[in-house]
Amino acid sequence: MKLISWNVNGIRACIKNNCLKAVEKEDADVLCFQETKAHPDQVDKLLLQYPHTFWNSAEKKGYAGTAIFSKIKPINITCGMGIPEHDKEGRIITAEFDHFFLVNCYTPNSGRGLPRLKYRQQWDKDFLHYLKTLEKRKPVIVCGDLNVAHTPIDLENPKSNYNKTAGYVQEEIDGFETLLKAGFVDTFREFHKEPKQYSWWSYMFNARKRNVGWRIDYFLISKNLRPKLKDAFILQNIMGSDHCPVGVEVRV
Repeated sequence: MKLISWNVNGIRACIKNNCLKAVEKEDADVLCFQETKAHPDQVDKLLLQYPHTFWNSAEKKGYAGTAIFSKIKPINITCGMGIPEHDKEGRIITAEFDHFFLVNCYTPNSGRGLPRLKYRQQWDKDFLHYLKTLEKRKPVIVCGDLNVAHTPIDLENPKSNYNKTAGYVQEEIDGFETLLKAGFVDTFREFHKEPKQYSWWSYMFNARKRNVGWRIDYFLISKNLRPKLKDAFILQNIMGSDHCPVGVEVRV
């Protein structure tokens, strides 16, 4: 199966600008979108080769939200992690397939000045518990905008951002490390060790053209899926958002 994840930063804007065509050409079996900023009744039918579409929209209109478009009918779909404090923003949608759970996640940003950092720490703790609960039943694939650069190689300017900028403060890094220590594998780094491999760029200062970016979009997998992992990639040439898509291929 080929799986692709993309923070579209507003799916209606993506549709208007015809940006979904490029990711459509990748012919993935499943597409996971974050920051859809829409309810399904606000979006006309799109990507017709994906007959199974599922949305988890935020209570607040025009904010956050996730969606899964699949060629394969899931066994079950779950929205949220079962904690009301976390679930009102539409940040998690889980699809159960025969051999794994696919968790599409848009992790909360700690915000400029880090006003949500404490909330983010609680989210990370509860999210790990949710994943490990799923993993008791079958392996888990996690994808999405996790809003953290794991190591200095994952952003262009680590020294100037460390402990100052949301996405690269120690508490967030520790939260990601806890996922890895719990047995999840960062798929991209299994194949690519080189620097300057980013998935997000600021709209300011011509950052994308200069490739001054961050890698904050991931596919993580349960350790026992590692033998089935065929490839992991970043599609930096696909435009239409401040993020680009990321993906994996797994044997099932």
